[in-house]
Amino acid sequence: MPRYSAIVTVLAVAFYFFIATRVGAARQKFGVKLPAIAGHPDFERVFRVHMNTLEWMPIFLPLLWLCAIYLSDIGAAALGLVWIVGRILYFSGYTQAVEKRRPGFFIQSMACALLLIGAIAGIVTSF
Repeated sequence: MPRYSAIVTVLAVAFYFFIATRVGAARQKFGVKLPAIAGHPDFERVFRVHMNTLEWMPIFLPLLWLCAIYLSDIGAAALGLVWIVGRILYFSGYTQAVEKRRPGFFIQSMACALLLIGAIAGIVTSF
C-alpha cells in the first residue's frame, strides 16, 4: 500500500480545509454576506484560492495515486509535497496581490505535470 502518498493525501485535504476556513474568516473581515461570492477584492482573492485549489484537487489526487501505485510511492509523495508547497505559495501570494500568485501556481502545475508523466510511465511499463 502506498503509505507515503496516503500521508500526502491527508495533508492536501487538511490544507484544503484550512483554506476553506480562510474564506469564512475573509467573509467576516470584509463584510461579504452569504451567498455572495464577490464584493471586496481581498475577499475575492481568498475565495479564488479556495476555488482554484478545488479545481486542481481532481487533477492532483488521481495523478498522485496512479504515480504511487504504478511507479513509486516515495517519488509520488515527494511530488505531492511539492504540490502542497506550491499551493501554500499560491495562497500566500494571491492573498497579497494577483500578480504574486504565479510562482506557486507554476510550482504546483509542474508537480502535477511530473505526476502525470510518472503515472503514464508506470502504467505503460506495467504491461
